[in-house]
Amino acid sequence: MTTTKTENTKIAIRDLNLHYGSKQALSNISMDIAPKNVTALIGPSGCGKSTFLRTLNRMNELIDNVRIDGSVRIDNVEIYDKQVDVVELRKRIGMIFQKSNPFPKSIFDNVAYGPRINGIHDRKRLEEIVETTLKRAAIWDEVKNDLGKSALALSGGQQQRLCIARALAVDPEILLMDEPASALDPIATAKIEELIYELKQSYTIVIVTHNMQQAARVSDFTAFFYMGELIEMDSTKTMFTAPTKKQTEDYITGRFG
Repeated sequence: MTTTKTENTKIAIRDLNLHYGSKQALSNISMDIAPKNVTALIGPSGCGKSTFLRTLNRMNELIDNVRIDGSVRIDNVEIYDKQVDVVELRKRIGMIFQKSNPFPKSIFDNVAYGPRINGIHDRKRLEEIVETTLKRAAIWDEVKNDLGKSALALSGGQQQRLCIARALAVDPEILLMDEPASALDPIATAKIEELIYELKQSYTIVIVTHNMQQAARVSDFTAFFYMGELIEMDSTKTMFTAPTKKQTEDYITGRFG
């Protein structure tokens, strides 16, 4: 297993293990995630990619019988420390799921939901946040005249961009994306990929994807997981042209997985 050292690290993971009851799902994961870059997690189904992603915002703790040990440090602060406020932590780390999950509310209320929970109730301020984040999520021009319309009336690709806007509305530093385009058609997928490229100027992004071409297109670094272990991690260019492990090469070239 290799790790990539970056001069500037946003998230540092060391010797991370996770068990669901007696089953070990992650084994001794160590890696550094660079700020304002896209890191793609690839590997066959069930290899631990999504489980690993959810360790970065402590979402696995919502599952019964989970045991986690090792270290995850964000900006050099241990996120599994008992003193850490999990609600505050999750404000800093937005999460986008495979299936878009807008609330059954208006487009406006979806985006304003997080800021309202955080105590912002001034209408003008909320309008500013909604407009700014919908623009940042590249959907403002499509919905600006329909902000009172139900979010559920949007297309799948629009719903996913709305969910990204909702995540951005609380001003996070990190975005975790769990196969954000897997349920979308090629045109909607291309919009999400363009958006990811834009967003990395401002956010650290970690994305789980089954799509090799997508990983190659959108990411700066790629990590290959297999059977709960990190097999190899390097710059995406190196991983796709000259991986050091045969297992990685076999997976990327489609020989297994």
